[in-house]
Amino acid sequence: MKNTKIIGHRGAAGTHPENTMISFKEAERVGAHGIELDVHLSKDHQLVVIHDDKVDRTTDGKGWVKDLKVNELKKLDASYKFKGKYGICPIPTLEEVFSWARKTNLVINVEFKNSLIDYPDMEKKTIDLIYQYKMNKRVFLSSFNHESMVKANAIDPSIEAAILYMEKMYEPWEYVKQLGLRAVHPYHRTVRDDIVKACHEHGVSIRPFTINDKAIMKKMISYSCDAIITDFPDRALKLIK
Repeated sequence: MKNTKIIGHRGAAGTHPENTMISFKEAERVGAHGIELDVHLSKDHQLVVIHDDKVDRTTDGKGWVKDLKVNELKKLDASYKFKGKYGICPIPTLEEVFSWARKTNLVINVEFKNSLIDYPDMEKKTIDLIYQYKMNKRVFLSSFNHESMVKANAIDPSIEAAILYMEKMYEPWEYVKQLGLRAVHPYHRTVRDDIVKACHEHGVSIRPFTINDKAIMKKMISYSCDAIITDFPDRALKLIK
């Protein structure tokens, strides 16, 4: 049976403010093998770590990420919904995350949030930053924008690019190979044992998301998924020890 890795979704988003340094550090503290995070480009073309196209849901601000400069984004509190439990948590830049993560053993799943908003050169900017921090052996990319993953793979095929998808897909291992890629990140409800086996037989890694139910975690681990992505890495880790 393959040893399934545990990746903290947006850090440890089940207990800490998502996509913040305190959340990433918590995932690392409990022993997660890696963290997943989301990136947008700010108005001044900096890679910033936040999930939504707008800042409204996760911060005390309002507006589109693409319309705000980094110094404006940094003034927002990404933990305000936790009512002071974790203090003020700024939106991190991807560079800040890499600067910290390179001192750990974590792998980093960088998800591009470019399905609806066109961010020119997001792929190249990210790959350049990966090499700047010598993280090329520990970072893989993902996106619902499959064209973006093909573009990233064309820039550097040594950095794994994975397609995300929500709905059932016919022979995903064949589709991803047609794109020249070698990894899929499916919504967990679309995953069956035979799909995992077929992916592995065709040299395709499979990492389902976002799995917070213990029974489903156990099922995905029993399938020998390469990794599972969860808001509660501490819960999942107990199942593989």
